[in-house]
Amino acid sequence: MKNSILRLCMISGAFCVTSSAASAATTVTFVAPEKFTDMPFAAYEKDRVIAALKVHFEKLAAKLPEGQDFKVEVLDVDLAGERDYRANAPQDLRILRGGADWPKMDIRYSVESNGKVLKSGTERVADMNYLQSFNQYTSGEYLRYEKRMLDAWFKKTILEAEVVAKH
Repeated sequence: MKNSILRLCMISGAFCVTSSAASAATTVTFVAPEKFTDMPFAAYEKDRVIAALKVHFEKLAAKLPEGQDFKVEVLDVDLAGERDYRANAPQDLRILRGGADWPKMDIRYSVESNGKVLKSGTERVADMNYLQSFNQYTSGEYLRYEKRMLDAWFKKTILEAEVVAKH
């Protein structure tokens, strides 16, 4: 039943999730995930990527001051590394070379307070040096390079932005 609902949402072009804290809300929407540049082949692995990114955006949004709402639409995902199509493995095998295979994500976001938009934009978030930079996530952490990339973007673009800090 759960997979049927998820498939129906994905077919309709968006996968939406909303969560609420005291007075703040986080909305994460995946727009047309079936068209993303780089997702695993198996449906259950695609669902796992979407779920992991959703949870990570919620963790980031929890750092906002009380009363600020965070909305993000994920427009495209290109995971770190390249898929190895030759591998006959039960899971996708990704080869990380550190070349032009860095993680990228196209997102549209907004931070709001009492219905007023404090900051918004559409950006391509990328980490060209994903293998050369310190990563606080361990080698066993799922989507460790994508999470590190999103952490850096959120800190610089949202948390350190003057408009968010003032409200």
